[in-house]
Order: sequence, then structure tokens, then C-alpha cells
Amino acid sequence: MSQQKKKNFKIEPFKHKVEMDPKYAEKTWKLLEDAIHEIYNHNASGLSFEELYRNAYNMVLHKYGEKLYSGLVNTMTQHLRGIAKVVESAQGGLFLEELNSKWLEHNKSLQMIRDILMYMDRTYVTNFNKTPVHELGLNLWRDNIVRSPKIRDRLLDTLLDLVHRERTGEVINRGLMRNITKMLMDLGPIVYQEDFEKPFLEAAADFYRLESQQFIETSDCADYLKKAERRLNEEIERVTHYLDPRSETKITAVVEREMIGNHMKLLVEMENSGLVSMLVDDKYDDLARMYNLFRRVSTGLQTIRELMINHLRETGRQLVMDPERLKDPVEFVQRLLDEKDKYDKIINLSFSNDKTFQNALNSAFEYFINLNVRSPEFISLFVDDKLRKGLKGVSEEDVETVLDKVMMLFRYLQEKDVFEKYYKQHLAKRLLSGRTVSDDAERSLIVKLKTECGYQFTSKLEGMFTDMKTSRDTMQGFNSMLATSGESSDARASAEGPTIAVQVLTTGSWPTQSGARCNLPTEILTMCDKFKAYYLSTHTGRRLTWQTNMGTADLKATFGANNKHELNVSTYQMCILLLFNMADRLNYREIEQATDIPSQDLKRNLQSLACVKGKNVLRKEPMSKDISEDDVFIFNDKFQSKFYKVKISTVVAQKESEPEKQETRQKVEEDRKPQIEAAIVRIMKSRRVLDHNNIISEVTKQLQARFLPNPAVIKKRIESLIEREFLERDRVDRKLYRYLA
Repeated sequence: MSQQKKKNFKIEPFKHKVEMDPKYAEKTWKLLEDAIHEIYNHNASGLSFEELYRNAYNMVLHKYGEKLYSGLVNTMTQHLRGIAKVVESAQGGLFLEELNSKWLEHNKSLQMIRDILMYMDRTYVTNFNKTPVHELGLNLWRDNIVRSPKIRDRLLDTLLDLVHRERTGEVINRGLMRNITKMLMDLGPIVYQEDFEKPFLEAAADFYRLESQQFIETSDCADYLKKAERRLNEEIERVTHYLDPRSETKITAVVEREMIGNHMKLLVEMENSGLVSMLVDDKYDDLARMYNLFRRVSTGLQTIRELMINHLRETGRQLVMDPERLKDPVEFVQRLLDEKDKYDKIINLSFSNDKTFQNALNSAFEYFINLNVRSPEFISLFVDDKLRKGLKGVSEEDVETVLDKVMMLFRYLQEKDVFEKYYKQHLAKRLLSGRTVSDDAERSLIVKLKTECGYQFTSKLEGMFTDMKTSRDTMQGFNSMLATSGESSDARASAEGPTIAVQVLTTGSWPTQSGARCNLPTEILTMCDKFKAYYLSTHTGRRLTWQTNMGTADLKATFGANNKHELNVSTYQMCILLLFNMADRLNYREIEQATDIPSQDLKRNLQSLACVKGKNVLRKEPMSKDISEDDVFIFNDKFQSKFYKVKISTVVAQKESEPEKQETRQKVEEDRKPQIEAAIVRIMKSRRVLDHNNIISEVTKQLQARFLPNPAVIKKRIESLIEREFLERDRVDRKLYRYLA
């Protein structure tokens, strides 16, 4: 079966040629031209738009599109030249009104003309890449009106003059300005930018450059910033009223550059009114204004931040190095906290809680707190003061707030292990004397320290609390044993015999002194021996050493005829006072020989008993504040106090003496050695081979949470590990170390 060949069909136009009247195009165009003139002359009401549209349609259909288009261009150009002369002749303030009026009329006329020539727009204009009628009308307006030699400069000068007058306080016709600038925008972005925006920005720069110089010479920093802020807001408002929205970023950039960027350093450093003055006087509103204005300039916030930090570092340095302030550690730390609160508030209220400012603040505090090597000791003394008496009657929330502030300062410390050393000593005194405000507060701080530094940091501190609980249980057992033998505490108390309460401390957890010695009175020693026998009978393999320097005692004393008091004293003071049961008068050497109390401790305790007004149960001859080895002490029969119970605290420097400081520092250095060695071994075990500089860097990185190790000390520990064959030096490169398994 054969396939039929497919045929392609083609539709061709009708071949019959229609002959037209040669004068048809001319006549038709004449009709359309007259109509355009009528439209421009506001006589469009008598026109038949349907007929005009059909005429324009036929001209395009019969290939007279070019004649129609060129005729339109010529007619509109001719008409616009006439409009230009009318606008040019307008005088003074009528110039813009005339221009605006003619522009509105032109737009209305252009709309009608476009409707008539719609078919030409759709076909001829598209096919021959001509400019559409509406756009053509705008272009012709641009070329014949806006860029007319006699109008262009006059228009620009008039617009800039109006803006200038508004800036100087005059009221202008904003609606007219908006219409004119919108006309420029409608004519195209290039027209608006070239014919108005660019000169407008240049004029603004000149205006604000001159004005800022005048403001600088006559205003202080706060007033200048207010004026700059007002000017900036005015320009933003001006854009919303009669400028292109895209002009906002450009004009604000001009104001920012001329009024802020070019004067930043001068403003922040203004004497008596600049940044430092605002910080000192807590000018939150002025600081917020400065922050919000300066943040608009690329290096603005950096300028504020650097000056603030330099000021804070200098203020902090004076604070931590001032000998007068170092006399009171609690006040010293409180000043640090007040300073931190002050700047936290400034950053929160004025600097939008900017993290870069917060980081800079932390950096500054870390810098100057660590300038004073005694900062760890002082912070611990502050905690001690608060937890002994400073937080009595304070709500739990306020206690937590204080502890959080302490932790904030603690984080700044580079030598956290030094703080731990002092904190342990102070905690021990609080626990043993029972003078802590709240066990919950104590434990809360330990939890915070544990969260910050890990279990190892607080394990001994937690051990101290464990010992206190265990001691209470032990004393219950001891008293039960005495009760069964008829020697209970109550029975002894009624028989006027001594009673004891013992706290058993684990050697590694507490800051005990191995050299503490004292000859206890016989009656006390008897009770101590009984407790020792009881304790060792219930705990095998342990050794008890009495820490007489850490104990307290309650004594009943009678002065004169019948003046009775109960004295709360230290164990050392008890030993001294009991000597006066046997004699009314003893010299220093006799007391020292009888008690065997170390000389320094003996002098402090005698000073407390004889030289403190209101607590002087002894008299000293000769009378003076200091104790010498030739002094004589007499029982003070005339002692008076309005309280039955009298607490006699040991005179002790709140801060350490120089020898004590050296001893504490030496202990800290000794404790650091195994930590540095452990870090070195950990690093070398994982890396196997490492050069000297990298070991220093890695060890510092690992230990900086507790302290900043000295590179010289790290080097010594490496040498020690080499001697003990944990590491070895490379035979070729002596700066390279190898780990020995």
C-alpha cells in the first residue's frame, strides 16, 4: 500500500491592491494635528476620540506610521517650546508654580494623545523600535522645558534656595516642592540625579561643613550632638516629604560625614564635656545619643570604645594601685563592683547592650584587676566579710546577686589558684568558728566555683563541709560514751568542769599548720586525751594532731567583788587567761614559757586581751599599743562591760603580713609544679614529638583557666621531666622533645 505524499498549504495575502487618495494621509494627519492642538488648548470636549483613533489606526494600517510619528514629534516640540517661553517669563515665586501647572497640563494632554495613538504605540512603535508616545512626551518635556538653557539653572537654583531657606528656619511650600521633584523623578532617575540630587548633596555638604564648624566653636559635646541629631532627623523628614526615598541614604551619609565623621576625635576628647566627662557623670542620654550617631560612621563605635577602655584602664589602675584604698580590702572590692555596675548600666542603657563594648569592658577589668597581685586575696576577704556578717537579714535573691558579682570578678583573675588558697583559709575560719551567715550561701558559692573551674577546684572545699558533718556525728558518739560512764557534758558543766567540742579535720582538705603548738591546761588536756582515746578506738590507722591555733573557748570570769562575765576567746587566749587563776601579775617571758605559744601569735593574743578598749581584761605596763618582751600583764579587776557575754577577737591584720604573703605565694608555686608537669605529660603523650615553643603555648592554653604559668617555670618542669625520663631531647634538634613511653 503506497503512502500519499503530504502537501504543505500556504496562506497568502489578498493580491488585489487598493488604490488610495494620494492626499489621504495629508488630510488625515491634518485632522489629527488639529486635534492635538485642541487637546493642548484645553478644547478636547468637542473632539470625537473614536473618530480620531480610527484615523490614526488607518494611517498606520496604510503604512503612514512614520508620517504620523514624525508629525507628532514636531507638533509636540513646537507646542512645548511655546510652554517654555511662558515658564521662562514667570517672575519670582511664580516660576515653580507655572512650571508645575504646565507639567500637570502636559501630563493630562499626553494621556489623551496616547489614547488616540494607541494602535501606533502597539504596532509601529514596537516594530520600528521607536520611543512610545508617553515616554516620548516625557523626553520632549525634558529636552525642551527642564533642560532648556534658560530654565535648567534657574530651576536648580530655585530648588536649592528653597531647601536652604527651610534649613535656616523658613516655612516653604512642601507640596509644590514635592510636585517638582516628582516631575524630575518621572523624567527618569538620571534626570533627578544629574539635574537635582548631585548638586543638592554638594550644597548640603557645604552647608553642614560650615555649620558644624560654627557649632564646634560655640557648643559643648552634648549640645553639639543634639544639634547634629536634629539636623539628621530634619534631612530624613525632608526626604519623606518631597525627595526620592533613595536619596535618604545619600543625604544622611553627607550629614554623618560632615557633622560627625569629620569631628569624632574632637568631640569625644572635648574637655569637661566629651566622652570621659559623660562617663564620669553618668550622662546616659548623652551617651546614648553619641552611640546612635557614631554608629552611623564606619569607625565611630571603635572611637568611643577605645577612649572608654583607655579611661577605664587608667581609672582601674589608679583604683587597684592606690595605697590608701589597699588598706581596706572589702572597700577595695566594693569599689571594683561599683565600677563594674556603673559601666554595665551604661552599656545596657546607652550602648544598646552592645556585645563589643561588653567584651571590651571585660578586657579592661581583667587588665587592671591583675595589676595588683593581692586581688585574689582581697576578693576572698570580701567574700569572707559578706558571708560572716555582711549578708545578715538579706533575702536569698540578694545573696545570689552578691555571689554572682563575686564570681564575675573571679572570672577576671588570672591566678585563680591563689584565690582558692585564701578562700580555703577564710572558709576554714568561718566553719570552725560557726560564724558563717548561711550554709546555703556557702554551698551556693562552691557550686558556682565548681561550675566555673571544675570538680578538682572545689573538691577540698566540699571535703571541709563533709568533715564538719562527720565531726557533729563523732561528738554525739563521744558524748554518749561520756554519758554511759557518768561524765556527760551536762554533768561536767554542773560540776564546773570543762567540756569540749572537737572538730576532726582531714589533713589534705584544711589549711592546717604543722607547727602549731601550745601547752594546754591540765583539765583541758585530760578531756583531749579522753576524746583521742575514743576516736582512735572507733577509727583505726589514723593520727590526731591538735590544731590549738584554730580553736575557741568560753570562760566564766569574775572581776572585782561580784562582776561576772562569760568571755568568748581563742584557745591561745584561754591558755593565757587561765594562768591568772594562779597569779595576778605575770611578765611576757613567764607567759611565753608557761604556754609555749609561738612568739608572733602570743603578741597578737596579748594585744587583744590588754590593748583593745572595752575588751581589756588584762592591764599592761607600760601602756602602749604594741607588745614588747619586757611588758608586764596584770589581771584587770576593774574590767566593766554592759554585756554579760564578751567576745574578744584576736588582733590580726585583715591582710597578710609580708612573711605570710611570701609563705602563701611559695605554697601556691609548689602546688603549681605538679599541675604544670601533668599538663606537659598529657600534651606530649598525645603529640609524641613537639618543639619547645609549642609546648609552652599548649601548657599555657590548658592551665589558663586556673593560672597563667610562667614560661621559665614551664621550662624548669620540662627539665625535671627529662631528668626523670618522662621526656628526652632530640639528638639533632635540641629544641625538640620526645615523649618516652
